[in-house]
Amino acid sequence: MATVLSGTSGALYYKPAGTSGTFKAADVTNASDTINVGAYLNFKVNDKVVFGAGGGTLPGGLTAGTAVFIKTYTASTGAATFSSTAGGSVLSLTSDGTDGTSDFTIKFDEFQSVANVRSWTFEVTREEIDTTSIGVTLGQTAPFRTFISGFADGSGSAEVYFTDDDSGISARLIEDVTQRLQSGATFKLYMDAVLSSGTPDDTKSRSIEVEAVLTSASFSVNPDDAQTVSVSFRPTTAPTFDFSKS
Repeated sequence: MATVLSGTSGALYYKPAGTSGTFKAADVTNASDTINVGAYLNFKVNDKVVFGAGGGTLPGGLTAGTAVFIKTYTASTGAATFSSTAGGSVLSLTSDGTDGTSDFTIKFDEFQSVANVRSWTFEVTREEIDTTSIGVTLGQTAPFRTFISGFADGSGSAEVYFTDDDSGISARLIEDVTQRLQSGATFKLYMDAVLSSGTPDDTKSRSIEVEAVLTSASFSVNPDDAQTVSVSFRPTTAPTFDFSKS
């Protein structure tokens, strides 16, 4: 017999906006261990990131798919340095690398759990295309219009409690609404999060993964309730639905 799930098994995970970029070998200065990953992105110190080679050879010291950490990032220039561990020394880049068939990539590595979430919603809709035609045989009742389905669209929101912790991922989620470059913003919406060693085991959990743009943040403050912020978002690609636990 099926078991109805309650909201207590849900969770919200997030990759911040502005944490996905590209660069070429010409953007690497190994003499200063610096890579120009793109200006006005949203990388923060100790963000865990991974690189892609784009069919080429990454700068010496970096390995595709192996995580490193942001040591410094200057938004106005896009210059970044890295470390092998959070808070560690600057990672030495021994070469500029060699360009491949596409650009090198850098992106935020792992989803982060958004604490203090009250609720989330996600809705998928389809356009209705009117295919009603004239010339049908009329009878006792009025003829009905006919339709076919068109493009799909979606929208979602997350309501989080506003706290005095300005360093957590929930604060970053709220701030990301005003981030101009939002590449990398991705939500992992769990209906049934089954944890293993403190993180969701996706082979046993049910979720929706949504690459998104953040569209609004609505603050609610009154003397009778906890302060909340409702953040709205829309998908930029087709969501990934994973409802199977097998």
